[in-house]
Amino acid sequence: MKLEERYEQVLAHFRKEMPEVSTELSFGSVFQLLVAVILSAQCTDKRVNLVTAELFRHYPDAQTMAGAEPEDVLEHISSVSYPNSKAQHLVQMARMLMEQYGGEVPSDIDQLLQLPGVGRKTANVILSVAFGQATMAVDTHVFRVSHRLGLVTAKDDTPLKVERRLTKYIPQDDIPRAHHWLLLHGRYVCTSRTPHCSKCELKSACLFHTRQAKDILRQKQ
Repeated sequence: MKLEERYEQVLAHFRKEMPEVSTELSFGSVFQLLVAVILSAQCTDKRVNLVTAELFRHYPDAQTMAGAEPEDVLEHISSVSYPNSKAQHLVQMARMLMEQYGGEVPSDIDQLLQLPGVGRKTANVILSVAFGQATMAVDTHVFRVSHRLGLVTAKDDTPLKVERRLTKYIPQDDIPRAHHWLLLHGRYVCTSRTPHCSKCELKSACLFHTRQAKDILRQKQ
């Protein structure tokens, strides 16, 4: 199967099965989305949503969080991964938003990357979900699934290389949804340790499944 054909088959499946899709994080504003995405690093969305429900009651916007101390925020996020550093980042991020952007989250990737706790993946999520820009956030799920399906090559061994490969072949209109398509597929079907290939509808396009089938056939011969 040619690479272009693989992309078209995979994208056609997701367009049909998940025409409307977005993040599973709960938020009420762009600022709250930014906070939730920062907290979600190496942490489940389910856990983050449990934490932010109370966190946003006390600190709903940049102004209120900028007035807090890291230890104040830490009380509400202690159950997430790396809570101490994330508490520091959240307060510093909120203060920078107040000082430089009037409390508003910028829609420019270079400006986002200057904010404490914000890396390229986080910035791309914000640009895509909040501002509808055609950016591809590559987390562990997207990285794994894109390799298993054969959408990227072994040479695409960094998140940035995967991002560039995916955005090269995925139509611009699909890119904001494609991150969620690949992420959710990795979260619920193409899981890390034991992928659920038996219930996957992308087997015919999946390079990983094809190679597994060939290995099994060789063992039987």
